[in-house]
Amino acid sequence: MRQESKLREEICRIGASLFQRGYTVGSAGNISARLDDGWLITPTDACLGMMDPAAVAKVSSDGNWVSGDKPSKTLTLHRAIYDNNREANAVVHTHSTHLVALTLAGVWAPGDIVPPLTPYYVMKVGHVPMIPYHRPGDPAVAAQVATLASKVRGVMLERLGPVVWESSVSRAAFALEELEETAKLWMMMKDVPGFAARAALSDSALTELRDTFQARW
Repeated sequence: MRQESKLREEICRIGASLFQRGYTVGSAGNISARLDDGWLITPTDACLGMMDPAAVAKVSSDGNWVSGDKPSKTLTLHRAIYDNNREANAVVHTHSTHLVALTLAGVWAPGDIVPPLTPYYVMKVGHVPMIPYHRPGDPAVAAQVATLASKVRGVMLERLGPVVWESSVSRAAFALEELEETAKLWMMMKDVPGFAARAALSDSALTELRDTFQARW
């Protein structure tokens, strides 16, 4: 119970931080965490900025709703990640403004929504492919993400926002923040004459990051 109580508090603390800094608004977004006997996930239509730890939904390993408020409709997506990546202990999904705007304006490439602009983006996030638009909660998205869950740390849902997974709720949020800030940089700079051609870190710089920090690029 101690692990569960701490995770409930972390989910609420991180959710409030993301909400207060504009990474999500209204009742958009959701957060989940792995337990020994199932998962915790934010309730459906909950505001991440105003959550009660006791209201966070608990779901058993066989998918039954155990306690808290009704689980988010994205539970199927979160479970697809957990089932296909044993190192993923938390998932964070927001509707972050610059990332959603990027999918409307046009991503850098389907397999990498932004170029490797900064070393910390490469080290902390890595490749982020885009999943073409489906309605919120569509099980087809979970099926697509399941095939990628062990290969990347996150995906971008077209017109909806990023889904990022990591070893903890905090680390997943940190990676999501790095992703949103990189999208902001790209949106600010991509139309500057000549920038797009020189935006990505060089091959030698990427090799150095892989060799020195085990970056996944």
